[in-house]
Amino acid sequence: MNLNTKAKKQNTYDAIVVGTGISGGWAAKELTEKGLKTLVLERGRMVEHLTDYPTMNKAPWELPYNDRLTAEESKDYYVQNRTGYTVRQSTKHFWIKDTEHPYTEVKRFDWIRGYHVGGRSLMWGRQSYRLSDIDFEANLKDGIAVDWPIRYKDIAPWYDYVESFIGVNGKKEGLPQLPDGNFLPPMEMNCVEEHLRDSISKRYTDRIMTIGRSANLTQNHNGRSKCNYRNLCTRGCPYGAYFSSQSSTLPAAAATGNMTLRPHSIVTEVLYDKENKRATGVRILDAETNEYMEFYSKIVFLCASTLGSTFILQNSVSDVFPDGMGNASGELGHNLMDHHFRVGARGEYPGFQDRYYSGRRPNGIYIPRFRNISEQRTDYIRGFGYQGSASREGWQRAVAELSIGGELKEAITTPGEWTMGLTGFGECLPYHENKVSLTTEKLDKFGLPTFVIDCEFKDNEMAMRKDMQESAIEMLEGAGFRNVRGYDSIGGPGLGIHEMGTARMGRDPRTSVLNGNNQLHEVPNVFVTDGSAMTSAGCQNPSLTYMALTARAADFAVNELKKNNL
Repeated sequence: MNLNTKAKKQNTYDAIVVGTGISGGWAAKELTEKGLKTLVLERGRMVEHLTDYPTMNKAPWELPYNDRLTAEESKDYYVQNRTGYTVRQSTKHFWIKDTEHPYTEVKRFDWIRGYHVGGRSLMWGRQSYRLSDIDFEANLKDGIAVDWPIRYKDIAPWYDYVESFIGVNGKKEGLPQLPDGNFLPPMEMNCVEEHLRDSISKRYTDRIMTIGRSANLTQNHNGRSKCNYRNLCTRGCPYGAYFSSQSSTLPAAAATGNMTLRPHSIVTEVLYDKENKRATGVRILDAETNEYMEFYSKIVFLCASTLGSTFILQNSVSDVFPDGMGNASGELGHNLMDHHFRVGARGEYPGFQDRYYSGRRPNGIYIPRFRNISEQRTDYIRGFGYQGSASREGWQRAVAELSIGGELKEAITTPGEWTMGLTGFGECLPYHENKVSLTTEKLDKFGLPTFVIDCEFKDNEMAMRKDMQESAIEMLEGAGFRNVRGYDSIGGPGLGIHEMGTARMGRDPRTSVLNGNNQLHEVPNVFVTDGSAMTSAGCQNPSLTYMALTARAADFAVNELKKNNL
């Protein structure tokens, strides 16, 4: 056996998973538990559960600069900081530096990301909602883009499966547009939220308000401890009380003995054997040594995030795939979507002055979509939901006051007014012209190509936003809130951190990149199961759907391997 053959044998696995976030963690768990020796590649650094959460238990006074970045630090995070809430002294280690990972914005696009083991599963908002047939049938009904190749019945068992493992708290409501799931006991609403819920129930027949369905444990579950209501989730949870790859899927994969996890491994392309018409593995750039290496496998799961997986496919160029692997349809990189939000209303409630709440609930309320369900509006298609919460103003309100001594002490120890906000999350349509492409004119710190992103919200989203603001005002005013003010600060796509599309599923290889099992039409042993697979966006937070699609595709892949079809 020569050295090259020996090295290749050492670098050969049954499966390769690219990415360790929400989708990659699930791919790792499912493939290893089904007996496959699996190499899991992460472009960023290692993050160990507990060990690498440096601020998880720090009090506010232990964080410098009031937990804010300095002006000098902010220069490295000029995109990540556009959210206004992501990058803090307590969380900056989980977000990339934009100066090291540039891209070109033809129009404003806020690409918010973290490169480390666990990915954004450590920082996500944990809202976990199912899509319904209203969503899966929408493109066909509206004559837009292409039809989803699956329906709710195809993915429903996998929603069940995923929820049972990760733990989602919530309340069953029996809505066709928001299917119920396998829920842990719901978190409680406070008195003002309950008041608004009751008002909505009395005033409307087409909508309800419920507690958010979040992947935070309300009871001990699968060896993990219940939530302590600290609301410090984005620092990493020492209790494992919310779903992350670190607390759930990666430990499960490691327990099988079948996982090899390799951080600092930037996958640059998928390798291809044109005679067998199959992928043979991947090429990586070692982020520590700057050396290229190759790893080989029977199947490849791309779970590197929407734009991460599309980057790999677009960079996998050969005489067979001159425009990128799997791009015979010309749709690779197109149909980029993100939910539009930061529109709604807020107001003050004059009652319940003798009521308060305990803890810091890491969850809010949810008003599911109620537009274009049974009756179609004429000004826009699709719909939106609301997230929000009620709370009492705290001591900070007294900072600008002129009181001193006892008067000041009383002011800062007396809770202020109850306030509540409703923020809409709306569906963005899959426009072909919203796209990403690679350029070598601007390189990242590793010398790799970067993205040119050309994406915008259009007339349908703008018409929807008008209704999103007006309806929020109407519901709050109808419930007796005062000083109700609407707002609309759209920002750019990407700000919702729900980027989707660019390698969509479909029924026809001529118009889509993936089939109904998340396989590349042209390379059936390559699976893409992150947000890039989405054919339309719905208005629900999408991460639960990524998990279900990944578990479903892994089950299919293993069965196909057993049949020697891959």
